Amino acid sequence: MTRIPLSALIGLFFTGLYFGAAIFAGWIAPYGMAEIVGDSWEPASSAHWLGTDTIGRDMLSRMIWGGQTTIFVAAAATMLSFGMGSVLGFFAAVKGGWVDQALSRLVDLMMSIPSLISALVVLSVLPVSLPVLIIVMGVLDSTRVFRLSRAVAVDITVMDYVEAARLRGEKQLWIIFREILPNALSPLVAEMGLRFIFAVLFISTLSFLGLGVQPPLADWGGIVKENKEGIVYGISAALIPAFAIATLAISVNLVADWVLNRTTSLKGGRG
Repeated sequence: MTRIPLSALIGLFFTGLYFGAAIFAGWIAPYGMAEIVGDSWEPASSAHWLGTDTIGRDMLSRMIWGGQTTIFVAAAATMLSFGMGSVLGFFAAVKGGWVDQALSRLVDLMMSIPSLISALVVLSVLPVSLPVLIIVMGVLDSTRVFRLSRAVAVDITVMDYVEAARLRGEKQLWIIFREILPNALSPLVAEMGLRFIFAVLFISTLSFLGLGVQPPLADWGGIVKENKEGIVYGISAALIPAFAIATLAISVNLVADWVLNRTTSLKGGRG
C-alpha cells in the first residue's frame, strides 16, 4: 500500500465508499427510499444529515438508495457493452475480410447517430424498466468498445505468437481468449473505468429527462430533477447528487489511470 500513489489512494477510497454504500444500502440508509419523514427542503440537522428533499424525504437515504440504482445500472450496462464489444471486435480482427467490413460498417452506422438521441427514440417506444435501460445502454456503448478492441486486436494478430498459434491449428476462439485477450487487457481495463463513468452520466441524463429510472426507484439524475427548482431559492438539494456524480467520476478515473500504469509500459493519461 505504501507504493500506491496518493491520487490512487484517494480514488480507491471514494470508489470503495460509493460502492460499499450501494452494496449495503439496506443496512446503512436511515430511512426507506420513498419514506416521507419531514417538511419540504428542511436544512441539515442531526435527524437529517443532508436535509430533506422537495416532498420531505431524507436526502441522505435518497442518495444512498439512488447510488445503489445508479451504480448497479451503470455497472451492468458496462459489463454488457464490454462483453459484446470486445468479443465482436476481436472476432472482426481475427476473421478480417467481409466479416470485418460488415461489422465495422454497422458500428459506424450506429455511431453516426448520437447515443442520447438513439436512447431517447428507443425508450420512447419501449416500456422503461431497469433491464431495458441496461440493454439499451449496453448495446449503444458497445460500439465504442468494439472500435477500441478491434484496433488493439489488429495489432496483436500480426504478432509471431498469434501466427504460431494459427500454424498449430488452434481454433479462432482459442486465439481470441488465450492469445489476444490477455495482451489487450491493459487498455480495456483502463477503458472500462471510462465507460463506467459515461454510463453513470448517461443514466443520470436519461433520468433527468424523464426516460431513465422511474419512480418509486431513485437514482442520482432523478434526484437532481426532483430538486432543481430549489436552486432558485438557494436550496442545495439538487447539488448533492451532482457532487456525488462528479466525485465518483474523478475517483474511478484515478483508479483506472493507476491500473493502466501498473499493467502496461504506457505512462500518462488516456487523453
